[in-house]
Amino acid sequence: MAAQFCERCGTKLQERLISDKERKACPACDFVYWGDYSIGVGALVMRDDRLLLVRRSEDPGKGLWTNPGGYCEQTEPLEQTVVREVKEETGVTARVRHIVALRDRAHVIHNLYVVFAMDYVDGEPTPDLVEVDQAGFFTRAEIAHMNVAGLTRWLVEVAYDKSQGGLAADRSPHVTAEGNSLFRVVKH
Repeated sequence: MAAQFCERCGTKLQERLISDKERKACPACDFVYWGDYSIGVGALVMRDDRLLLVRRSEDPGKGLWTNPGGYCEQTEPLEQTVVREVKEETGVTARVRHIVALRDRAHVIHNLYVVFAMDYVDGEPTPDLVEVDQAGFFTRAEIAHMNVAGLTRWLVEVAYDKSQGGLAADRSPHVTAEGNSLFRVVKH
């Protein structure tokens, strides 16, 4: 359901032409309702040429094997989100290496899914028994015979593609960007 009232001041929103499109906007302040969006993250954690996967215990995707991941909290940087989600779902500690894939899904709620290649640090896969009921590291041959979700099948290919680079966090940018997380192409 689309917004009806301003989330800042509570005034009823009105249709107004903004950037060549009719949008709901507040007549009392500068708030514009741009639509509903969500940001998800996914992890590709490898250990000894085995990929960490989880089996979903709830919908969406109940019973399917997927890479660990989840949704970003409003004030949580993506790198923290993916580390947290891996730990919560599997008990595994992993460190972000770089971004290797994006999925952009324009839908009722527009979803951007950012996928990180991650380095295994420690821990044995232990499912949280809430979101996932199984977790483990699997070889490419084992994964081929598992009930893997479609997007995850594509991400398995991404995970095993050794020729790719990615977008890594720029920890010392040459510009001031306070409050921003900046990523750039990794040089080989």
